[in-house]
Amino acid sequence: MTSHRYSMSFASAAATNSPVIQEGWVLKKRRKKMQGFARRYFVLQQSGILSYSFEPGQPVRDQLYLPNAAISTASGRKDIHIDSANATFHIKCLSTEEFDRWMVAFRKFIVPSAEARRSATLRIATRQGVAKVTKSATIAEEMGTTLSELEEAFLAFKESKAPSSSVKSRGEKDKAKFGLFKKSHHHANELGASENGNLQSSTSEDQSAQFQRMRNQVSVPGTVEEEQKESGFYTSSPTRTSVASDSVHEWFDASEGAEEFVLDESVPDASERPSQISSNNDSTSSMHGAESIDTDSDSEESIRSPLVQEDDEAPASPETSLEVSRRTLLPTPVTGDEGSLFAVLKKNVGKDLSTITMPVTFNEPLTLLQRAAEELEYYSLLDQAAAASDPIERLQFVAAFAVSGYAHTRHRTGRKGFNPMLAETFEDSRMKFIAEKVRHNPVEMAYHAEGSNWELYATSAGKTKFWGKSLEIIPLGTTHLKIGKDHYQWKKPSSFMRNLIAGTKYLEHVGKMVIENATDNSRCVLEFKQNGYWGPSNVVSGTITDSSGTVKSELEGKWDEQFSQTVDPSHLVVLWRVAPWPKQTHDYYGFTSFGMTVNEMSADVVGKLPPTDSRLRPDVRALENGDLDTAEVEKNRVEEAQRERRKKGKEPKPRWFKQQGDEWVYAGGYWEARAKGWKGTNIDGLW
Repeated sequence: MTSHRYSMSFASAAATNSPVIQEGWVLKKRRKKMQGFARRYFVLQQSGILSYSFEPGQPVRDQLYLPNAAISTASGRKDIHIDSANATFHIKCLSTEEFDRWMVAFRKFIVPSAEARRSATLRIATRQGVAKVTKSATIAEEMGTTLSELEEAFLAFKESKAPSSSVKSRGEKDKAKFGLFKKSHHHANELGASENGNLQSSTSEDQSAQFQRMRNQVSVPGTVEEEQKESGFYTSSPTRTSVASDSVHEWFDASEGAEEFVLDESVPDASERPSQISSNNDSTSSMHGAESIDTDSDSEESIRSPLVQEDDEAPASPETSLEVSRRTLLPTPVTGDEGSLFAVLKKNVGKDLSTITMPVTFNEPLTLLQRAAEELEYYSLLDQAAAASDPIERLQFVAAFAVSGYAHTRHRTGRKGFNPMLAETFEDSRMKFIAEKVRHNPVEMAYHAEGSNWELYATSAGKTKFWGKSLEIIPLGTTHLKIGKDHYQWKKPSSFMRNLIAGTKYLEHVGKMVIENATDNSRCVLEFKQNGYWGPSNVVSGTITDSSGTVKSELEGKWDEQFSQTVDPSHLVVLWRVAPWPKQTHDYYGFTSFGMTVNEMSADVVGKLPPTDSRLRPDVRALENGDLDTAEVEKNRVEEAQRERRKKGKEPKPRWFKQQGDEWVYAGGYWEARAKGWKGTNIDGLW
């Protein structure tokens, strides 16, 4: 892979006196096909100029004049297509809230042309044969002139009739909307007098029914409340605007001023599935891969996130092409107070906490096996490392991957993962990840993952100690990565949970991580620096040396933000950047977007998991669903069942990993057994 550079000097954008009315990060479709989306900083000025740059304060890459643009969205998406005479922007918002804010700002420049609406309505009505041309034209003219009054009446009707707490599907909303238009002439007059006061008697039953049919055929600007929830892609020419409806494409000259069109696409409504995202079964999750930015070209390769990439760009799963809708939030927010961790710890100063039984309120709804999978969230960095031919560049991506494995811990303090049962497993087919608890005392877990020309495996073990004011997590075990003939290995530094007695708890990782390539003796030495009272926090820096000890590359960044190669004091090569955090992350245990999906029973795993998989644990599932009482009861029952098996000498043996010296390696066969199904096997459940 070719590295791309960007300048860190903060050159000012094009000078302007126009105030900014909206700005922020969105994803922009790259100019070349099949290159996905890249994170860009957009600015909308009061003058109507919409521009973007790589970073705030950097030079403007491109811009367009919004009042001359056509703005298209489609139901159930958070995409916006802006087509002007000199540029076309396809942008994607990462949340409905962001989409709403941008659309509110864009609508300041939307002045719908009555003539354009009438023309479009007339032509499409004629094409569909709704009525005779002369009658259709007359009704279309009347409907066009009274559109705004009808919309105001609908708003008043909706506010007076609709339950305040209900969330309707698009079909239900359409029924309510069209039900208003079908009211009798007498009812319309009553509604106009009592609710709006200006609804004209011309909205007769025949005209309303005709308008309903027209509205089904051509999309026109509706209420702000409704249209802020609808978004999507649409491509049109720079000088003409297309209205799409049931395979009818009617073209008309764009009028002066921006226009907005809601496209009728066969996608779910956003209000029906507010927390669903589509991705292929084995596609990378969150913002996998590095973001490399070039100030000279906007068409270079950049972030490729399957959470936001187009369906035709996601690689097909080796096992199934089933398209999976993954959630973006847990079923319920955090339930119950985590309690006083200090009260428990102060009685066990210096002890290994794995030997201490804690209440379920101290847990988060994931097992330690699942937390190990979270460390591989950015596994596409390994794809990039495997694609790199230069050994130093390859090692840079390996180092970036090792650092990225800590990003998910940024907001994770105060709660611990469930301790797995012996022989408990967890799989994630996105990176062919399989993990198993292989030893109970001391606790040891083994996991294995693989991708295109790479294989990663590790024995995960460790211990925790409380020292009075902080909790130290001491990782044991080695991580191994094989890419072609290269064999990398490294150990993790200690992690500390600070401020357990008073103040805001936070997690920091401190110490050295040495990544060695046993094949050519090159190495990368990374230092996770301890936070101080002054200066930046969560800093990681390091160097890469070749077999002779010559420094070939310098690296720097933060384990919770980004990681880069330092070219010179003003230039960096960004190797990895953290994916956007969910806005509600603090309400959901501090999980990342990837973490939200780890315990999900998605369509690709239903009926295919072995009875030992962590997703089938009743205590973890109950906690995820917010049922603390059931979670506590099930946790005690599951743990007691394991104690009984141990007393009787009936503990299950590790099935998918075998011991080699001090480490455990994958014995193979899991995915083959999964493909055949688990019925008839001698694998028993653990709960």
